[in-house]
Amino acid sequence: MKALQPPGWPRPKGYANGVSASGRLIVTAGVVGWDEQERFVSDTLAGQFAQVLRNIVAILAEDGAGPEHIVRMTAYVTDIDAYRASLPGIGAAWKEIIGRNYPAMALVAVTSLVEPRALVEIEATAVVPD
Repeated sequence: MKALQPPGWPRPKGYANGVSASGRLIVTAGVVGWDEQERFVSDTLAGQFAQVLRNIVAILAEDGAGPEHIVRMTAYVTDIDAYRASLPGIGAAWKEIIGRNYPAMALVAVTSLVEPRALVEIEATAVVPD
Protein backbone atom coordinates (compact mmCIF):
# COMPACT_ATOMS: atom_id res chain seq x y z
CA MET A 1 0.00 0.00 0.00
CA LYS A 2 1.27 3.45 -0.89
CA ALA A 3 -0.11 6.72 0.49
CA LEU A 4 -0.52 9.34 -2.22
CA GLN A 5 0.75 12.75 -1.10
CA PRO A 6 1.02 15.43 -3.81
CA PRO A 7 4.06 17.70 -3.43
CA GLY A 8 3.40 20.85 -1.43
CA TRP A 9 0.09 19.63 0.04
CA PRO A 10 -0.18 19.66 3.83
CA ARG A 11 0.00 16.18 5.31
CA PRO A 12 -3.48 15.14 6.48
CA LYS A 13 -3.97 14.18 10.12
CA GLY A 14 -5.46 10.73 10.70
CA TYR A 15 -6.08 9.78 7.05
CA ALA A 16 -4.45 9.70 3.62
CA ASN A 17 -5.39 11.84 0.61
CA GLY A 18 -5.31 8.71 -1.50
CA VAL A 19 -3.98 5.17 -1.44
CA SER A 20 -2.60 2.92 -4.16
CA ALA A 21 -2.65 -0.85 -3.63
CA SER A 22 -2.84 -4.10 -5.56
CA GLY A 23 -4.01 -7.53 -4.42
CA ARG A 24 -7.14 -9.29 -3.16
CA LEU A 25 -10.01 -6.90 -2.41
CA ILE A 26 -12.13 -7.23 0.75
CA VAL A 27 -15.15 -4.96 1.25
CA THR A 28 -17.28 -4.73 4.38
CA ALA A 29 -20.88 -3.71 4.69
CA GLY A 30 -21.77 -0.76 6.86
CA VAL A 31 -20.67 -1.86 10.34
CA VAL A 32 -22.18 -0.47 13.55
CA GLY A 33 -20.96 -0.48 17.14
CA TRP A 34 -22.65 -3.56 18.50
CA ASP A 35 -21.10 -6.81 19.67
CA GLU A 36 -21.45 -10.28 18.14
CA GLN A 37 -24.86 -10.63 19.85
CA GLU A 38 -26.07 -7.39 18.23
CA ARG A 39 -26.00 -5.52 21.56
CA PHE A 40 -24.64 -2.00 21.59
CA VAL A 41 -21.64 -1.81 23.90
CA SER A 42 -21.81 1.95 24.41
CA ASP A 43 -24.10 4.92 23.98
CA THR A 44 -21.16 7.27 23.30
CA LEU A 45 -19.79 8.02 19.87
CA ALA A 46 -16.21 7.20 20.90
CA GLY A 47 -17.32 3.90 22.44
CA GLN A 48 -19.32 2.90 19.39
CA PHE A 49 -16.53 4.00 17.05
CA ALA A 50 -14.08 1.74 18.92
CA GLN A 51 -16.48 -1.21 18.68
CA VAL A 52 -17.00 -0.60 14.95
CA LEU A 53 -13.21 -0.73 14.46
CA ARG A 54 -13.03 -4.00 16.42
CA ASN A 55 -15.86 -5.41 14.31
CA ILE A 56 -14.15 -4.42 11.07
CA VAL A 57 -10.90 -6.05 12.20
CA ALA A 58 -12.84 -9.24 13.05
CA ILE A 59 -14.51 -9.27 9.62
CA LEU A 60 -11.18 -8.78 7.83
CA ALA A 61 -9.57 -11.57 9.87
CA GLU A 62 -12.10 -14.00 8.35
CA ASP A 63 -10.15 -13.75 5.08
CA GLY A 64 -6.65 -13.41 6.47
CA ALA A 65 -6.51 -9.61 6.49
CA GLY A 66 -5.73 -7.17 9.26
CA PRO A 67 -6.04 -3.45 9.96
CA GLU A 68 -2.82 -2.80 8.02
CA HIS A 69 -4.66 -3.83 4.83
CA ILE A 70 -7.42 -1.19 5.11
CA VAL A 71 -7.12 1.27 2.22
CA ARG A 72 -10.46 3.12 2.41
CA MET A 73 -13.14 3.91 4.99
CA THR A 74 -16.35 5.88 4.86
CA ALA A 75 -17.82 6.79 8.23
CA TYR A 76 -21.38 8.00 8.71
CA VAL A 77 -22.15 9.82 11.96
CA THR A 78 -25.45 11.14 13.26
CA ASP A 79 -23.92 14.16 15.03
CA ILE A 80 -20.91 15.98 13.59
CA ASP A 81 -20.45 18.08 16.74
CA ALA A 82 -20.35 14.92 18.88
CA TYR A 83 -17.78 13.51 16.45
CA ARG A 84 -15.56 16.58 16.83
CA ALA A 85 -15.92 16.48 20.62
CA SER A 86 -15.08 12.75 20.63
CA LEU A 87 -11.88 13.01 18.59
CA PRO A 88 -9.50 12.35 21.52
CA GLY A 89 -11.31 9.09 22.38
CA ILE A 90 -11.67 8.12 18.73
CA GLY A 91 -7.95 8.77 18.16
CA ALA A 92 -6.99 6.64 21.15
CA ALA A 93 -9.23 3.80 19.92
CA TRP A 94 -7.77 4.10 16.43
CA LYS A 95 -4.19 3.79 17.73
CA GLU A 96 -5.11 0.79 19.90
CA ILE A 97 -7.16 -1.12 17.28
CA ILE A 98 -5.92 0.00 13.85
CA GLY A 99 -2.42 1.19 14.73
CA ARG A 100 -0.48 3.49 12.43
CA ASN A 101 -2.41 2.73 9.24
CA TYR A 102 -4.19 5.81 7.92
CA PRO A 103 -6.33 4.93 4.88
CA ALA A 104 -8.16 7.27 2.55
CA MET A 105 -11.26 8.31 4.48
CA ALA A 106 -14.48 10.24 4.20
CA LEU A 107 -16.79 11.31 7.02
CA VAL A 108 -20.44 12.05 6.33
CA ALA A 109 -23.02 13.46 8.75
CA VAL A 110 -26.44 11.84 8.33
CA THR A 111 -29.77 12.41 10.04
CA SER A 112 -30.11 8.79 11.18
CA LEU A 113 -28.92 5.24 10.59
CA VAL A 114 -30.96 2.06 10.13
CA GLU A 115 -30.18 0.89 13.69
CA PRO A 116 -31.83 3.49 15.95
CA ARG A 117 -29.11 3.32 18.68
CA ALA A 118 -26.25 3.54 16.19
CA LEU A 119 -24.27 6.78 16.32
CA VAL A 120 -21.74 5.72 13.68
CA GLU A 121 -21.58 3.27 10.79
CA ILE A 122 -18.42 2.57 8.81
CA GLU A 123 -17.73 0.85 5.49
CA ALA A 124 -14.19 -0.42 4.95
CA THR A 125 -12.21 -1.61 1.96
CA ALA A 126 -9.03 -3.64 2.38
CA VAL A 127 -6.48 -4.87 -0.13
CA VAL A 128 -4.33 -7.89 0.75
CA PRO A 129 -1.16 -8.11 -1.36
CA ASP A 130 -0.81 -11.14 -3.63
